[in-house]
Amino acid sequence: MLPSRFVLCALLGFAVAWEARAQSDVIERLADYIEVDTTNPPGNEARGVAFLGRILGAAGIPYETVEAEPGRGNLWARLEGGDEPALILLHHIDVVPASAQAWASDPLAAVIKDGELFGRGAIDTKSLGIMHLEAFLALHRSGRSLNRDVIFVATADEEAGGQLGAGWLVEHKPEIFAGAGYLLNEAGVGIESAGGTRFQIEVAQKRPYWLRLVATDEPGHGASPRAQSAPSRLVAALYRIQQMPFEPRVTTAVREMFKGIAPYEDEAWQGALADIDRALLEPAFLERFQAARPHLHAMLRNTCSLTVLAGSAKINVIPPQASAELDCRIQPEQDGDEFLAAIVERVDDERIQVEPIMSFAPSASSADTDLFRALETVLRKHYPQAGIVAAVQGGFTDSHYFRERGIVSYGFGPFVIPLAAIGGVHGNNERIGIDTFERGVAIMTELLATFTSR
Repeated sequence: MLPSRFVLCALLGFAVAWEARAQSDVIERLADYIEVDTTNPPGNEARGVAFLGRILGAAGIPYETVEAEPGRGNLWARLEGGDEPALILLHHIDVVPASAQAWASDPLAAVIKDGELFGRGAIDTKSLGIMHLEAFLALHRSGRSLNRDVIFVATADEEAGGQLGAGWLVEHKPEIFAGAGYLLNEAGVGIESAGGTRFQIEVAQKRPYWLRLVATDEPGHGASPRAQSAPSRLVAALYRIQQMPFEPRVTTAVREMFKGIAPYEDEAWQGALADIDRALLEPAFLERFQAARPHLHAMLRNTCSLTVLAGSAKINVIPPQASAELDCRIQPEQDGDEFLAAIVERVDDERIQVEPIMSFAPSASSADTDLFRALETVLRKHYPQAGIVAAVQGGFTDSHYFRERGIVSYGFGPFVIPLAAIGGVHGNNERIGIDTFERGVAIMTELLATFTSR
């Protein structure tokens, strides 16, 4: 299999030679996992379950699986220990689609170039899954008596909300998580920028409040435009939403996060992040901040992104209905009903229905725990100069299912991503550095050994 990974790839007519590099076993395992096609939709996470199951079975670790729907597989295994609250290691098997034409290599082929492993899922989240798996296997091989159970969980459907994965398991298989008090999941990683490296351990998230807008009006022929139509009503409403952004609001958690990351950011932004309330007094600040740091800007307000539009199937037919879907994210403490009312006010059209698609209850985890302190200890050993910050995440993960049930959940990936490479998550040329991945395996293994010691 290895020779096929080091291939010549043509991009825009130019041949690109991908370097050959001796791979460690963990890199080989990650490469194999990436090449298991679990693109969602349709998911087919049962393929990933089979891959992980073979590894666990070969190690002599019992595991169980279930499909919420045909092909939508989930897997879990438990190492038994003492009476301390159990630790869950959670990652999702599915990955988002990728456009092969926009990548420098086949997104479903694990390719190495310049010390990085390229492929869909290299960061989100097959790398984390292999880190969890390797640490789990090492704990099993050690034969040590553990102070708590450790539960390895791999789930389906996270990229579509988790209803066939983590959400399904907590509702239909709650016994999997019996005695659990802690969970490690995706979302918090090390970020390398001009000011240095910092690890943002995720303790809270903006919540999704996905909406569908459906406009209705009289249909007709495209050659005879009407004063109002379903598409024109919809476009006008979307424009009003765009032109009326939500006011910024600095929460305590975001204020503290910004202060924590300020010394590690570019010098141009250090002062603003250290005193974000003062920075917001400058009229042009938000526009500049959004252009330069969109992921941080999103922490300051409720947001909506237009992602789906639908209207007529024929260019010369004015349809009776047109629709749009908005990926809205609201701040952790935002009242959902108030937010929905604000959207309806902006739409301001009785011929447009605003329909919630998905929303979650607010949830967060305290950083004042033994697990958070263990994370700090092991990170400082491996990255002594790095900052460690309790962070709020702009995106959402499956962690909310567990926080809502009282399980302390952290987003923690023990690897470092250059700031410029963050766009590869859900974007083009997703990749992870081989050195940082291998170090991440070592950190996760050390963390588990420390946190489960009697």
